[in-house]
Amino acid sequence: MKKSIHIILFLLFLTISNAHSQKKVIKTDAEWKQQLTEKQYFVLRQKGTEYAFSGEYDKHYKTGTYYCAGCNTPLFTSTTKFDSGTGWPSFDNHINNNVAFLIDKKYGMVRTEIICNVCEGHLGHMFKDGPKETTGKRYCVNSASLLFNKK
Repeated sequence: MKKSIHIILFLLFLTISNAHSQKKVIKTDAEWKQQLTEKQYFVLRQKGTEYAFSGEYDKHYKTGTYYCAGCNTPLFTSTTKFDSGTGWPSFDNHINNNVAFLIDKKYGMVRTEIICNVCEGHLGHMFKDGPKETTGKRYCVNSASLLFNKK
């Protein structure tokens, strides 16, 4: 029992260390408003959501990498993108520790919110109804929170 507690504490320490090893981007609200478009600000800083099927990356399947629109951190690759039919870009995995997870209890339900681990911008939510042949996860992301760079 004691050994398993030590292992759990060590793994927790590694997780926290990795999360804090990235340089955080911290800006004032005025700086974010100056940098981002209205839609990006609404999604990334106010935890807003785009209307389904309205985002530019929903049906986007070029080869490359999707970056955080707030701080340019690489978040997802095109190889992990799939058509979930939900109206939002969907991925079954993320890059390194660049995505963090929070419990979201708004609207009378419990969901897993996903944020950029560097600037803490809201990206969307993670659900466990993704492709079973890969991770089984679906990272449901707002297009406004992303920038795309072609390979």
